[in-house]
Amino acid sequence: MSGRRFRVALAGLTASAVVALAGCGGGDDSASPRPEGGGAGLTGNVTVFAAASLTESFTRIGKDFEAANPGVRVTFSFAGSSALATQINEGAPADVFASAAPANMKVVTDAGNGAGAPTTFARNQLVVVVPKGNPDGVTGLADLTGPDTKVALCAEQVPCGAAARKALDSAGVGLTPVTLEQDVKAALSKVKLGEVDAALVYRTDARAAADDVDGIEFPESAAAVNDYPIVVVRNAPNPTTAQAFVSHVLSDTGRTVLTAAGFQAP
Repeated sequence: MSGRRFRVALAGLTASAVVALAGCGGGDDSASPRPEGGGAGLTGNVTVFAAASLTESFTRIGKDFEAANPGVRVTFSFAGSSALATQINEGAPADVFASAAPANMKVVTDAGNGAGAPTTFARNQLVVVVPKGNPDGVTGLADLTGPDTKVALCAEQVPCGAAARKALDSAGVGLTPVTLEQDVKAALSKVKLGEVDAALVYRTDARAAADDVDGIEFPESAAAVNDYPIVVVRNAPNPTTAQAFVSHVLSDTGRTVLTAAGFQAP
């Protein structure tokens, strides 16, 4: 074979090999790894109504979910669970509801506004939060009863308030708060701003604010552990993506974020 004919034949073989390799690499991308929680075809906005105590962890979970699903945007409404339940029952356009207690979830499901049965995804306990350095030397609930001690609690219709009442009753401690707040973040802020000497908040909130407050564990909190249920809302504007978000929360990736924030496994 002449040198020219050999070079032409070799070029043809090389081109064929490139085409064959391209076909092997590009015809099926199912072999490519996908981030956990990713789903083909998920698009649009998903609106999540979530208890205020989930602010930090769900914000992180939402970013992870968006990264796994580039066509999706997650929007959150964080507030007291009782307020969120009322808004959902009044027709607020929510896709997912994550409550800090079963009682507030039941308000939604009893009204027929849950799509399926809720799933418990985390648990949380109360701590006493005090200013950084614990200047008053608080060690437990009994230390909050002094006549000059100003304490913030959540209102009893809010899960953190109901849990506080259970814990105080379990300890046999009578306590008159100077303020009743509508969510746990508001109670925490009273301590951060120096407006009260202490508050009862969730362990996770104390951990998130560790630069500003100290969290004091107390044994009676074991009598008031809150379960956190989650559900897709009936008539959700984006039900497919809503269900995928719930699945992500329940996944190992979601559980890792929740555990790092101080939540307990259900």
